Amino acid sequence: MKNGNETILKLAESLRWQSGEHIHDTLIETIYGEAEQIAGRVISRDHTKAAPSLDRTIDRLVTSRWTGFPVMFMLLALVFWITVEGANVPSAMLASVLIDYLHPVIHTFSVSIGTPWWITGILIDGAYLAGAWVVSVMLPPMAIFFPMFTLLEDFGYLPRVSFNMDNLLKKAGAHGKQALTMSMGFGCNAAGVVATRVIDSPRERLIAIITNNFSLCNGRWPTQILIASIFIGGLVPAHLAGLVSAGAVVAVAVLGIALTLVVSWGLSRSVLRGEASTFSLELPPYRPPRIWQTLYTSVIDRTLIVLWRAVIFAVPAGAVIWIVANVKIDDLSLAEYFIHWVDPFAIFIGLNGVILLAYVIAIPANEIVIPTVLMLTALTTGVGGAGTGVMFELDSESATAAVLMAGGWTTLTGINLMLFSLLHNPCSTTIYTIYKETGSVKWTVLATILPIVMGVVTCFFVAQVWRLIF
Repeated sequence: MKNGNETILKLAESLRWQSGEHIHDTLIETIYGEAEQIAGRVISRDHTKAAPSLDRTIDRLVTSRWTGFPVMFMLLALVFWITVEGANVPSAMLASVLIDYLHPVIHTFSVSIGTPWWITGILIDGAYLAGAWVVSVMLPPMAIFFPMFTLLEDFGYLPRVSFNMDNLLKKAGAHGKQALTMSMGFGCNAAGVVATRVIDSPRERLIAIITNNFSLCNGRWPTQILIASIFIGGLVPAHLAGLVSAGAVVAVAVLGIALTLVVSWGLSRSVLRGEASTFSLELPPYRPPRIWQTLYTSVIDRTLIVLWRAVIFAVPAGAVIWIVANVKIDDLSLAEYFIHWVDPFAIFIGLNGVILLAYVIAIPANEIVIPTVLMLTALTTGVGGAGTGVMFELDSESATAAVLMAGGWTTLTGINLMLFSLLHNPCSTTIYTIYKETGSVKWTVLATILPIVMGVVTCFFVAQVWRLIF
């Protein structure tokens, strides 16, 4: 009320000055009195101190500069843990049905009706197996991750993630909403690229699209977990192996976040030069998630559409994998020729020819990297199913480790594979999505080539440091 009275007094003084007439004090008192009566009718006063609302209490925890990031990382780690652990059983069940049971049945039927061996190989041992691997490995994690991610979005937490990350992203020349697209990328990079539509600035949207590949998608988690368990967990006592392996995987994921910031900073000061735009972020109230809408959005709009795209690309890739492993010239397959050719360079950067070929022919889907690696290792070493030229996986880590060790793998190979799994080209589904979203061949090529260059340089650096130390 004090401010209102002062305004009225200034008005009165102004009238006195403008008219040059003396306004009697009684008139001023009258104005004050009427203003007080009006204020009394329209303003209600609560002299008791209002208790903080539940929303504000939660926000003090999740948006604090001291607790915001720990809470964010713990929630994301919980989502990842539930996704990985929850997907193990359904993935194993799908693999049992689609690969262990249906594949032999379909293969036997194809042979029984007189189908030429090479057609059976291309269609059944190649195309079908690749599609089956993608469905069994990709469907369960996405069916868990996307609903949980959507629940956090409906609850109102994801805008708080943008709030927490805004300052870091702004310093990197990116948009605060990139935190949301980056989080979505942990489920699927293609979905993360589509999610960049929430960013209005074309320049900042391009930065988010190009760097989304640094978020470990669910197709790369199995590779990370398996290799960490074999080569990192094996360095410590058995009772610490699980903890150390999990820490190594989390470290790679955090490295991806750090590289997102670094590359965003570099792009914003070079080919995508510009200042980060400011945006008003309204923190919505916390509300109960809408379960049925969440399931529809996450399962139909995200999981099944992305899975369908992945299968479309994986099926022809499976046919190519079978061809390069089974078509021979002078008793050597096309795959073996390529592996022998690139082996010197691959070993120089701490990898091997099998890994490079696996990532070339598994571009359509990261989910088939491990089966392809095992098949190619068996093909070149003569162990674990030699000569079959068919993708496979083993039931135990020890059996998988034995095959890899026979292929000359070392701890350095395992570490650099984890790094290269983070830093390599996007899968075909993501590349196609980038082109659809940008409409530009130039930006699609940049988003594809940049991670490969970074991966090769990083592996080379780690290999040289490792050899100097050990």
